[in-house]
Amino acid sequence: MRFKKAIAAFMSAVLLLGATGCTAEARNNKAREAMEDVFESYMAKVLAGKDASKYVDAKKEAEYDVTSEQAEILKCVLKNAEFEIKDSEAVAKDKEGSITIEFHYADAQEMAESYFDDEIDELLEDIADSSKKFYLKKKIKVDLVQDGDNWLVTKKSDAKLKQSLMDIVKDIYLEPYYSTAVPTPTPAPGTKPADSKKIGISLPTMDLMRWKTDGDYMRTELELRGYEVDLQYANNMTDTQRSQIMNLTDSGCSVLIVAAIDPASLSYELEEARKNGITVIAYDRLVYNTTGVDYYVTFDQYMTGVIQGQYIAEQLKLDSAPAGKVFNIEITAGDPMDEFATYFYRGAFDVLSPYIESGVLKVPSGQTEFTEVATEGWFTDKARGRAEYIIGMNYSDGEVIDAWLCSNDSTALGVAQALEASAYKGPYPIITGQDCNIENVRNIINGKQAMSVFKDTRIIAERAVTMADQLLAGKDVECNDAQTYNNGVKIVPAYLCKPVYADASNYKAVLIDSGYYTEADLI
Repeated sequence: MRFKKAIAAFMSAVLLLGATGCTAEARNNKAREAMEDVFESYMAKVLAGKDASKYVDAKKEAEYDVTSEQAEILKCVLKNAEFEIKDSEAVAKDKEGSITIEFHYADAQEMAESYFDDEIDELLEDIADSSKKFYLKKKIKVDLVQDGDNWLVTKKSDAKLKQSLMDIVKDIYLEPYYSTAVPTPTPAPGTKPADSKKIGISLPTMDLMRWKTDGDYMRTELELRGYEVDLQYANNMTDTQRSQIMNLTDSGCSVLIVAAIDPASLSYELEEARKNGITVIAYDRLVYNTTGVDYYVTFDQYMTGVIQGQYIAEQLKLDSAPAGKVFNIEITAGDPMDEFATYFYRGAFDVLSPYIESGVLKVPSGQTEFTEVATEGWFTDKARGRAEYIIGMNYSDGEVIDAWLCSNDSTALGVAQALEASAYKGPYPIITGQDCNIENVRNIINGKQAMSVFKDTRIIAERAVTMADQLLAGKDVECNDAQTYNNGVKIVPAYLCKPVYADASNYKAVLIDSGYYTEADLI
């Protein structure tokens, strides 16, 4: 609540441009007070339970608590926060206002004396000697409307501004950016560091075999083509990834390949990369709300659903079904918070809905809308619980389930478990899936799941390598989709790799002969 009040105070201090007749200094003071209030609430959380002596006692220098140290530095930074607004005359002329928020740290030594003991003084003096400033800048443009003598922010821009301010607060709280040298002039957007053959790769974690395999493959292939590669893993920590991307940007990379941990959290970092002439390839996960992403490589998510729907249609021979023949089907989709889940659902449903409308397919539960069939978190137990309810309510009288559309393997596993645990006595339905997880492949072999869409990530890793190579060779980057992927700021050109599927008839060729699994893995 305090946070919301502080944001509201900040908004009231800076957005009524002509109403109060306040001087710029007075407006800035009010804004600064409001933002200091916001950060005080953060600092209280960060410092709660901390032993202050832990990071000011020279004898315990090795035990510095980084989070607390950053928190104290932030207090120092806030004393020099500047908030600037176009004057009313300029606003009246172009019907647009802009707020520039620049947090900087201009005199580290003097300010350190007010907050820290000698040991921290030395730390800040080192920063001051090399930089004199923290750099974290963001310019937010807002649309204004005239209300008498006042200029007010439009409702749409007000929402955008509030979100941007919230993002800035989060950025600074989680990881204050400071340069170790005075920044060089920003190159024109789209230019590349001269003669740079360095490629940076930022991946979520090396603890999952998928990401480790992808990273090793890309690094090996790029090095074989003569490029210098800096591969970094972020341990599934968003703030670590953000810091790594800034470091890659500063290290002279001309291309970045980024698989975002949180696709909504990297807008600032990728904007900085763009300003430094770096081309960014979003890898498997599109990055949102930034002009700093240039290309996107992933699997065709819509096609994943199409493949599942077509498999059901072909296996049930829906196009040649005898007159009056009706097949029962149920649907289990993915996480409503995962945008890919809607692509999977829509791809499959676009194939199957004509059969539902014609009466060849029937959904006894009556649940066909995405909101009705979605599965929170893709959790197996959630899918199982809903499936058990559907089976108990609609198939307890011996009715046969002919097909069960499941968007991925974790939900398919839940449906299979529900069938085993229930009183259902009919034949196993055609259950679809995605990912070819080991337990699901075993179910395919044992007749408890019909198929699973397989996305061999080595395919998109190879495509990312090809795109980076094309960029650095000065060639046109091959894309096959220029209209689907809107990241909220721009349409991002994409290369969509086509997935395949594995079932009982081909799983050896698709999964074992390709080297993805061994025979022993599936026993």
